Amino acid sequence: MTRLMALVFAYLFLALAFIGILLPGLPTVPFLLLAAWFAAKGSERLHSWLYQHPRFGKMLIDWETERAVSRASKTIALVMLAGSWIFMFYRLDSLWLLGLITMVFVIVGTFLMTRPEPKLNKTKG
Repeated sequence: MTRLMALVFAYLFLALAFIGILLPGLPTVPFLLLAAWFAAKGSERLHSWLYQHPRFGKMLIDWETERAVSRASKTIALVMLAGSWIFMFYRLDSLWLLGLITMVFVIVGTFLMTRPEPKLNKTKG
């Protein structure tokens, strides 16, 4: 993969992460993780910016060091999943599609709930 292609993907996934903050049903954290991964290959400056960002940096560091997701992030994600599912329940005509979406949401929710929470007191050394 070329550096330019990695940079394009980094910005694409970062844009999707920002959209995911505002749009229910579109996840933020997976796109943020992909943006960070591609940024590491395409732009040290963007990668550093992501890790130093006041909102995203802690999430990325917690995931990288502990594969952990904060309780607040889990709660927000589950509320957004539930809200999205309720919206689709009333808007979708296809029971098959609703069933498929339900399965995906249950898998995502289960994955999130089984992730550990970051340790509060990290020791250095």
